[in-house]
Amino acid sequence: MECYLKNSMLNESQRFGNWGEDVVCKYLLDNGYKILERNYKNYYGEIDIIVKLKSKIIFIEVKTRSSRKFGLPEESVNQKKQQKILRASEKYILDNKIKKECRIDVVTIEKDYSTRKINLRHFKNAIRYF
Repeated sequence: MECYLKNSMLNESQRFGNWGEDVVCKYLLDNGYKILERNYKNYYGEIDIIVKLKSKIIFIEVKTRSSRKFGLPEESVNQKKQQKILRASEKYILDNKIKKECRIDVVTIEKDYSTRKINLRHFKNAIRYF
């Protein structure tokens, strides 16, 4: 599966979000994860990245920010967003007849334009259900 998405016809915010997902994909691949899907959508919502690590299926929510003007990126994964991710994940599991252990992670990216530094944080099992 191709890790990088094409950015044509997207606005600046969407390109920045895709850039963050690309960074997370590279991080995941470098750490032994296998990318199964990107931007999976169903009736209930979207899952940014779906990966496999050993025998576990992991649903990844990516939050990318260039400032803390609106708080930490992980703070935007509120209860409503968590419910959408849970429902979309459940539908994926049912549709694909997955019997393996699953979890939902949140990975945040903060990019400091002045220093060009990137801060990546990986919150494993951030949304608990499975």
